Formats: sequence, structure tokens, C-alpha cells
Amino acid sequence: MDPALDAAALLRRLGFFGLFVALPVCAQVSRRATVVLAPIAVVLLITASAIDRRQRAVDTSLRRLLTAPAFLAGMLVVFWSALSLAWTPFPGPASERFGNLLFTVAMTLLAYLALPDRMRSANLYLLPLGVGAASVVAILIALAGDVMFRGTPNGDSALERGAIVIALLVWPAVAWLRSRRRDTESLVLAVLAAAALVTAPVSTPLFALAIGALAFALTHARVSLGVRVTATVAAGLLVFAPLLPFLARPVGVALLGPTAPGVLALKAWQKLVALEPLRLITGHGLETALRGRVFGIVPANAPTTMLFELWYELGIVGAFAMAFALYRAIHRTGRDATALVPCAMAAFATAFAIGGVGVGLTVVWWLTTVALTILTFVAVERGQFRHSRPKVGRIPRLPVRGGPQA
Repeated sequence: MDPALDAAALLRRLGFFGLFVALPVCAQVSRRATVVLAPIAVVLLITASAIDRRQRAVDTSLRRLLTAPAFLAGMLVVFWSALSLAWTPFPGPASERFGNLLFTVAMTLLAYLALPDRMRSANLYLLPLGVGAASVVAILIALAGDVMFRGTPNGDSALERGAIVIALLVWPAVAWLRSRRRDTESLVLAVLAAAALVTAPVSTPLFALAIGALAFALTHARVSLGVRVTATVAAGLLVFAPLLPFLARPVGVALLGPTAPGVLALKAWQKLVALEPLRLITGHGLETALRGRVFGIVPANAPTTMLFELWYELGIVGAFAMAFALYRAIHRTGRDATALVPCAMAAFATAFAIGGVGVGLTVVWWLTTVALTILTFVAVERGQFRHSRPKVGRIPRLPVRGGPQA
């Protein structure tokens, strides 16, 4: 045995243990677990690949990325975010947020290039183990009723972040188990994760998981229809987001009344669109949706969702580029590893629902969680090189010539 290869295997196992087990579990009790553990795990994976070189050829992987329309559109969003620093009223905080965005993108790319060409099943089975353990920890915390972990008024709590991590990572975990024909275990894991989200202090992760379940059911029944509906709805909501307050506010008033918090948030969004329609072209610059609330530029009750912040900060260029990137990424996923497509569509729908309901555009822990989900699906896809073991036929026992029959 080569000691270097053994060391690389150990480092890779530790890296995947950090991503698949330690991170989901620690996210239930620590608000910074995602942004702290993810870079450490990525460094371990990069070190392992540098030793044994079992990753795919870097030039081939980069060529594939640089020719992918979804990746190029995503880079346009990053480039436009950089340009928006020139007209944002908060250049200092915006530059810091853009630096965090660049770091997350770079970390994701390095981890993608460091993933082995063929994933070992032993490493991937850590994923459902980690999601299951995180779900049990979340349920125990909810049952214990420890005030240390109760949600804060702004919803920025460890329990909320931990629930979102479970809602996203449960889909690649279920995809891996289903690809190994462990349907019973995948069902148990899904039920356990749903139970953990029921006990969460906020309803957003459970709502998003339900949306993901609908996408899963539709795609499982008819793959092409599920992919098409998921891509069209997600991209369409991004493109036509400025029209949503004008269309949804009358419905909200009829159902909830004019003073409901959600209706007032739509009213604030509607006023911002009507007062400055030309700023929909360029946007107000990075970080203005968040910092603007403190300085009175944005109403305090304005929405805190991805749909609002994307248009308000990056305008039509950023929104259309993001919509195109998401649309092409969903369709591209629908052509690869068909056994994983239903869970992949569910993950897309869950992530979009979380971002569309209550998570900001460039929150670091949220971007890291989405990047982790993407890397997990890539790892699961690279573990599909062997779908089933060959059956061993029964060897007949032949009589031995010149002696008693066997």
C-alpha cells in the first residue's frame, strides 16, 4: 500500500464527513457552522486530490464550464454585481459583500474541480447519515424546548438555518438512496426530515420542502414535464418579479385584509417600482436593499426576498441573466443521470421557494448552503458509475469421473 494514497483517502473521507455529517449537525446549534466548516472541508478535498490526482482533468472540466451557457450567465451576474459597486450608495459594505460572493464562487469551483471522477459509495453513504442525524438533533432540540436555541425576532436563528440546511440536503440524500434501490430508507429519511421541519420555529423550510415534494412528484410521473415546469416557473418569476406586487396585492387584500404584514410589504414594493421605473434597468447597486432600510432609502416593511432584492439591486440585467442561468441549469440537469432528476428538480424548487419567500440575495450562509447542495448533487452523480452488481449464476456440480458423484 502506498502511504500517500492512504493519506489522500483519509483526507477525502474527513472532508466528506465534514460536509455531509458535521456541517448539517452543527448547523442545528450554531449560526456560523456553514461558513466555518465548509471551507475547511473543501481544503481537505483539494489536498486529497493534489496527492492522488483522482479528480477529472482540470482543463477538461474548465472547458466544460466555460462553454456552458448557464455558467456564463452566472458569471455575468457576478460581473454586473461588480459594476454596481460604482453606483451603490454603500460602497464599503457592498465591496465586503461582493468579496464574500467571490470567495463563495471560488470555493465552489475549487471543490468542483477537486471532486474525484468516481465517488466511493462509502463516502456518499455519509450524506443520508448526516441528514438523518441532523434531523434527530433538530427534533430533540425542539422537544427539549431549550431557550438558547429559540428563534430571534428577525428569524436569523440557528434553528432556522439548520432547518434550511436539512430541507436542501435531504434531496441529494434521497437521490443517492433511491439510486442504490434503497427506497424504504429514502422514505424514512424524507419523513424524518419533514418531522424535523415541522418542529422548526419558522414555517419557511417546511413550505419550501412541500414545494419541492410537488416538483418531485411531477417529475417522477413525467420527467420532461417536471423539468419544463420547474424551469419555466423559476425563470418566469425572476423575469416578471416587478409585476408581482401589482398582481398579488389585490388578492392579498381580498384574502387577508389591507393591513396584513404581507400585503403592506407588497404595497411598499409596488411604490418603489412606481416611483423609480427607470432604476429597474440598472438597479440601485449591491447592498442597497439591506442597508437602505437602516437609512430610510427602502421602507422598513419592504420584502426581504430574493425576487425583490435581485431587481432592486441589480436591475433588469442581473435579473434576466440570473433567470437565464437558472433556466439552462435546470434543463441541463434534466439531461444528466435521469435517476437523479426528480430529486434534483425538488432541490431546485425547494431552494427557489426559500429564496423567494424569505432569504436575501447575497447572504453568505445562504450562498454557502446552496453551493454545498450543488456540490453534493455533483458527487452523487459521479457515484452512479455502477448501478447494480452482476448476478452470480449457480455453478452446477458435475460428477467426478472414476469416483463417487459429488
